[in-house]
Amino acid sequence: MVQENGVPVGMKHYPAEFKADAVALYWSRPGATIKSVAADLGVKTETLRNWIRAGEGRCSGSHSAPATAATSGGDGVQAELAVARKRIRELEEERDILRKAARYFATETRW
Repeated sequence: MVQENGVPVGMKHYPAEFKADAVALYWSRPGATIKSVAADLGVKTETLRNWIRAGEGRCSGSHSAPATAATSGGDGVQAELAVARKRIRELEEERDILRKAARYFATETRW
């Protein structure tokens, strides 16, 4: 492939923020596959996989479900509330990432 400025011609250039948001989206969706997240964002599966590999050292936690709440009286309710609030933050982050992706691709398709 012919290279221009050290980058193969025909490769898309994504902003660092978009890449970081895409990786964050993958990590925030327990049970999601790289393929499904890549399809949602309109990027190639291997591209997203590379971004995830590059950011693995920086991500804390694994691609798993949130911790379960304690079962003792009021503490259990507080723990359950904390888990619910965490999930709300994750969903809001996911929504924001998808909005950014939609704006990014909307500007890419304009002439």
